[in-house]
Amino acid sequence: MPFDIVRNDITNMQVDAIVNADSRLPRVNAGVDSAIHKKADPSLLAARKEIGYIQPGTAAITPAFGLDAEYVIHAATPTWIDGLHGEAESLRAAYDMCLNLAAENNCDSIAFPLLASGNHGFPQSKALQIAIGAFSAFLMDHDMQI
Repeated sequence: MPFDIVRNDITNMQVDAIVNADSRLPRVNAGVDSAIHKKADPSLLAARKEIGYIQPGTAAITPAFGLDAEYVIHAATPTWIDGLHGEAESLRAAYDMCLNLAAENNCDSIAFPLLASGNHGFPQSKALQIAIGAFSAFLMDHDMQI
């Protein structure tokens, strides 16, 4: 199943899981994180607080609490420094973990923002290349709408 690039408010996507460009610590930040928390009920932040710290390059999953999706996958992404500190590898690991969490939870569809390209300063073109690579590799072995 192919993936589609769509410009839309991620909180309005009709998918099983949405990915939150989350911080490492359980708090509401600007951008996608803020939009998701504004639309969800306060239980989402409470569930995120139960998870605690998320290591960059990893992710965790919670119920979606009031969103149209069933799950929110919280991805902690690297902050861009100069590309020489493992930023690309960490971002790819975050994408891979999100996709695997969705598969483990029997999701048929998932929506991502362009991770790390906002508050974390990752160059958009590089972030998009990493996303496309992760999606393409995942779809070789899985049937999921991305």
